[in-house]
Amino acid sequence: MTNTNSALHGEVFYPAAEVAQGARVPDWEALAQRAAADLEGFWAAEARELEWYAPWEQVLDESQKPFFKWFTGAKVNIVHNCLDRYQAGATRNKTALLWEGEKGDVREFSYATLHREVCRFANVLKGLGVAKGDRVTIYMGRVPEIIVAMLACAKLGAIHSVVYGGFSVDSLAGRIADSESRVAITCDGACLNGKIVELKKIMDEALTRCPLVEKLIVVKRTGADVPVVAGRDVWYHEAMSAPAISDECATEVMDAEDPLFILYTSGTTGKPKAIVHTHGGYMVGIYTTLKYVFDLQPEDRFWCAADPGWITGHSYIVYSPLLNGTTNFMYEGAPAYPQPDRWWSLIEKYRLSIYYTAPTAIRGLMRFGEDWPAKHDLSSLRLLGTVGEPINPEAWKWYHRVIGHERCPIMDTWWQTETGMFMITPTPALPLKPGSGTRPFFGQQAEIVDDEGKVVPDGDEGNLVLLRPWPAMLRTVYKDPERYVRQYWGRFPGKYLTGDSAKRDVDGYYWIIGRVDDVIKVSGYRLGTAEIESALVSHPAVAEAAAIGLPHEIKGIGIHAFVILRQGFTASPGLSAELIEHVGAHMGKIARPETVTIVDKLPKTRSGKIMRRVLKARAQGLPEGDLSTLED
Repeated sequence: MTNTNSALHGEVFYPAAEVAQGARVPDWEALAQRAAADLEGFWAAEARELEWYAPWEQVLDESQKPFFKWFTGAKVNIVHNCLDRYQAGATRNKTALLWEGEKGDVREFSYATLHREVCRFANVLKGLGVAKGDRVTIYMGRVPEIIVAMLACAKLGAIHSVVYGGFSVDSLAGRIADSESRVAITCDGACLNGKIVELKKIMDEALTRCPLVEKLIVVKRTGADVPVVAGRDVWYHEAMSAPAISDECATEVMDAEDPLFILYTSGTTGKPKAIVHTHGGYMVGIYTTLKYVFDLQPEDRFWCAADPGWITGHSYIVYSPLLNGTTNFMYEGAPAYPQPDRWWSLIEKYRLSIYYTAPTAIRGLMRFGEDWPAKHDLSSLRLLGTVGEPINPEAWKWYHRVIGHERCPIMDTWWQTETGMFMITPTPALPLKPGSGTRPFFGQQAEIVDDEGKVVPDGDEGNLVLLRPWPAMLRTVYKDPERYVRQYWGRFPGKYLTGDSAKRDVDGYYWIIGRVDDVIKVSGYRLGTAEIESALVSHPAVAEAAAIGLPHEIKGIGIHAFVILRQGFTASPGLSAELIEHVGAHMGKIARPETVTIVDKLPKTRSGKIMRRVLKARAQGLPEGDLSTLED
């Protein structure tokens, strides 16, 4: 990639000629125009690349909007397209999943092997009475069995509800109760940072509050001594090896609009929402976006370094790599254990070609300097990606230079649990601007509007809304359709409210600022926390930063920042004062923080998002609210 400012405004990284020429989408504008002109035709063409038991009668049904339906009348099951359809062809023997544990143990599954494991576990579930429409709660670590469990549920038409394997007892119990699961699946424990996370113990306590669960299947991962509840607990390995369990299991024929899974997502307030995704539209959306955005080629080895417990893991670890017939890699442990080069060593060892992770992980690894990645041959990489939050330009450029060696385009993807698929994202042939998610995906349209719903001028911040339906969109909030309408469609009728603040530049590139409640209004000026934090991280001493707004008697709101230093720097009043002036120099005096506090940790969710509301509450001595999503 070359760095030039011609044609587009600002700092632009243009793809190398060979990248653009060899991409699935060499001409972004042509495909964007075709999809914009014929939204249904675009998605129908993508859907026809997959297999359906019966065709659709209508691509998009808007008759009951905002309860949109896609591929109405069609019969399908996502597992048929992930596994079943490959069993008669060459892909059968291709590696579907490469897995390494934190202890260095390795497992490999071909498409045939994974199909057999899913069939056997589906038969285990069937033997426990699991049937179409039942909910099954899954609470596990990053082990292959979590993928097997999700696919087995879907094969039977059961609805999986995955709870990230680090949530507290309260969070787990609440989600089990709300989903009304009769069967749950867990591990004896999970390996993370050299320690055992006691998943079975947490599940046991949660089930004392949820007597509805009749059967608990337990995967033996750590060998920890865990209690077994007679009549309820079932060892996974024993059930899977039972002589009566067959290697074959018929895949349930589902309507395209039948639910595939529910996934709980929480904001800063209110009860967590169970987002509902379906077999047909979700399948088409994630298949298409992964194929185009990461330019999938037959020889690719794809690593999404998220957890299957989040939407990123559902869409881009479990389902879409298999839909595309890709070789997928999954690692059990954390990025910096036992050494800060663990992730880089895995890329080298397995010759991974696509690497997709969160900005918070990139910033965390930046702290350790460039020597760690320099120890490893990262030449197998051809594409990089980011997900989960806006990436500040300084981290983008470090990632591009140090990890991608200035030849790997970075696919900065914006999307949500609710959208199911990438919504604002580049493709490899598109010129990139550090910190921008570029443009809406093919067929999509977005606007930036003020609080009255009026479109703001380019360069101004406002509410990000989406204008056109998309196949992988949420269908409703489980058991609460009124909340679905109110939260996502009620404020600006006919427009989907993302809850994010953003701006669009003169070239039509979108810049996500952060959640609307992460925008600080100082003396009437709207300042995004992401912009302030980017200014702080651009200082050589700062690895990570979080900015919040607190009451100020003159300004109304004043900015207060918290930073983590890079290795080799020491906290001092002088450094804090220097950082305040550094922000002022980068953004103007209005953006200078009142204070910069140097800390060792920042409160984050387990998906890596900084919980600014917790910092705000602590600073004011107020109740901190629900902390169940915090990593520590």
